[in-house]
This record gives sequence, structure tokens and C-alpha cells, in this order.
Amino acid sequence: MPDSEMSPRIPDTFPTFTHLENDDEVPWIPVRSQRNANGSESHVWEKWVAFSVDPMYLALFAQWDPGMIVRKHGHFSPHVLTVLKGEFLCGERLCGVGTHIELPLGADFGPFRAGPNGVTLYEVMMGDPRSWSDDPDAMTKILEEHGVTQLPDPPIELPAGLKDLRKVYQAAKSQQSS
Repeated sequence: MPDSEMSPRIPDTFPTFTHLENDDEVPWIPVRSQRNANGSESHVWEKWVAFSVDPMYLALFAQWDPGMIVRKHGHFSPHVLTVLKGEFLCGERLCGVGTHIELPLGADFGPFRAGPNGVTLYEVMMGDPRSWSDDPDAMTKILEEHGVTQLPDPPIELPAGLKDLRKVYQAAKSQQSS
């Protein structure tokens, strides 16, 4: 069989290009918020550069303000991320520029705390990108250590009627059918 008969090519499909610094193409949206000990607010900002529902995956750039704290969590799919700028703590491990983290389905990581200059990440979730968490005590502990108050999550619009699970602390098995 000739190679052309085995090709998965789909006519009239083309690559899509997005740049981290070009806000006109894809906006930065706030997805997490907190009030810091000094009264200021910090956020996690995401630029969803590719969000597909068939097959399901999400690729994004993320910028975390300095000191931003994110709960210990996992995703309903394999997840990889790379630190592009700045640094953060993942649990007790300092992750700086060039650090790549692979999070297999069923594993969790964190809690996270952005460094003094914040952190910029590139992330890909290869399947359902929503997160789960079953360790609220880890979040409570790190928030108290730094005098931080978690604020309500800013609203986000997920495609295909996906339910926003950011406020839910449950094990992965109980939410996989949602």
C-alpha cells in the first residue's frame, strides 16, 4: 500500500499559531484569586491556546502572580507542564525555568506557591482538563502559613457543557463520569 493511502491527513486542516505575548489573539483570563497578608490580591491567569472537546485536551499558558498559592490537586487526564519564567514551589520542591513536570492520571501534586517574581508555565492536559482535589487540609495549612485568604474563583466558560469542578474536593474516581 502506498504511503499516501496510510496518511491520516484531513484536507483543509491547518496549524493554528498563538503567541504568549499577543493578547489580541487569545485573552488572559483569571482562574484563581487570593487576598494576600498585606491586603493585595494575586491571581492565576490563563491563556487557553487550544481547548478541544473531540478529542478532549487543553493547552495553555499560565501566569501566576508573586506568592500565588494553588491547592494540591490532580487532573482527570495526564498533565504535563514546563516552567518558562520565574519559579514556584511544588510541595517542597523548587521548580525554576526549564523544569518539566509529568503528572500521570490518578496522581496529584502541590500545593504550589509562586516565587517572588511569579511564574509563567506552559501546560497540556491530554484528556479532560478539569481538576480534582481530596486534601483540603494541605491547602488550609499553606494559606494559614502565609496569611492568605482564598477568594472565590472567577467565573470561567468551559466548552461542551463541562461542569466547573474547581470548588470540589473529591477523589478522582467519584468525578470521572461527570
